[in-house]
Amino acid sequence: MDLSSRRQLPLFSIGIVQKLTGLTARQIRYYEQHGLIHPARSEGKQRLFSFADVERLMDVRSLLDDGYNMSGVKAKLLGKQPDGAGAAKANDKAAEPSDAELYKWLQEELQAGQTERAMSLFQGDLSRLYRRR
Repeated sequence: MDLSSRRQLPLFSIGIVQKLTGLTARQIRYYEQHGLIHPARSEGKQRLFSFADVERLMDVRSLLDDGYNMSGVKAKLLGKQPDGAGAAKANDKAAEPSDAELYKWLQEELQAGQTERAMSLFQGDLSRLYRRR
C-alpha cells in the first residue's frame, strides 16, 4: 500500500477529528455540506475521516483565521477564481504593514514629538496594535 492510498484510508470518527482540528462537529458537517471535504461512511452511516480530510479541515480553519469568507475558502481550496471581496483578503494583507513595521513607525513618531495630530500616520488607527494573534 503506497503513501497516498494510506492518507485516504477512513480511520477517524468525528469526535477524534474534533480533537485534532479544534473544530466543532457542527462546523465539520457544515464544511462537508459545502463540499470542502468528503468523508467516507461506515455501514451504520457514521462519518469516517482520513488523514487527507483532517489536513483539508486544518487548511479551511487556517484560511478562515486569515480572514477569508466561505466563498474565498472554496475558491482557494477548489482552485476556482475568487469572485468576491472575501477572497481578496490575501491581497489586502500583503499591502498591510507588519506589526514590527507598525511598532517602529509609532516609536519614531512618538520620539519625534509631533504636535500636529493631523499629520500622524496612526491617527484613528491604533486599534491595529491590539489585533488578535
